[in-house]
Amino acid sequence: MKKLIAIDLDGTLLNEKSTISEENMESLQRAQEAGMEVVIATGRAYFDVVDLLKPTGMHPWVIGANGATIHDPTGRRLLSIPLEHKQAIEILHWLEGNHFYYEVFSDEAIFTPQNGRELLAIEMDRLVSANPQTDLGTLSQAAAKQFSQTGFSYVSSYRDLLDTEVNIYNILAFSFDEHKLAKGWDRFKQTDNLTLVTSAEHNFELEHPLASKGNALTWLAKHLHIPLEHTVAIGDSMNDYSMITIAGYSIAMGNARAEIKQISHEVTLSNYEHGVSHSIERLLAAKRLGQN
Repeated sequence: MKKLIAIDLDGTLLNEKSTISEENMESLQRAQEAGMEVVIATGRAYFDVVDLLKPTGMHPWVIGANGATIHDPTGRRLLSIPLEHKQAIEILHWLEGNHFYYEVFSDEAIFTPQNGRELLAIEMDRLVSANPQTDLGTLSQAAAKQFSQTGFSYVSSYRDLLDTEVNIYNILAFSFDEHKLAKGWDRFKQTDNLTLVTSAEHNFELEHPLASKGNALTWLAKHLHIPLEHTVAIGDSMNDYSMITIAGYSIAMGNARAEIKQISHEVTLSNYEHGVSHSIERLLAAKRLGQN
């Protein structure tokens, strides 16, 4: 029976330098040689994943935008679950009115406000002024990681998207202000027709209620005629929760949030210790991933 392994990117397959280590690459290749369908399951946009994987020569299945899209290894989009456009605009209106840095994930670009980096720089300055012990380097690193994605398109305001037919799959809000983040979370957590998740310390993300990594994994496993009990999921953050709970076997990274570790079958090494490679090799040795 064919098997499937779904792997998160940031904090999981990617190391602290946001690259895929040679150890992880070699293990992924061995998994494919053993008959596995390798799936990247990420909050990132599909085109960003393609750019990130270009140096590796990999062409895996990609669950993108936290489950709002699925692309096959040839790049063909098989699943598309965008937010209702009016609802997306209402969300962006609130975020912009509350001075959030935000990103709008579509098929071809990540739309973000022209003043977005300035907004985050102001937040960092305020934090340092209020608490001189604040680790500015860590904050700058988090911002740089956010800005390292491929495909940004800068807009003066969300209003630039009002009369477009662009598919909006995911809206990410980012802030170093804990109170602002809490306010945003409270604003959207009671909304029944939204999926609200977080993928890192300083963000929250909004998608269609049917969009999740878990739902996408279920859809893809059915499409490939692979029972869910023959799937494996590896992740670290709360946007991985749905696929961790639905997979036949689940693995939390050593650097994963406590909530993810608690619901996983095992905890592996951290992302900077090649945890994905460690788990794949263990599973191959146990023949959980092989054809037998």
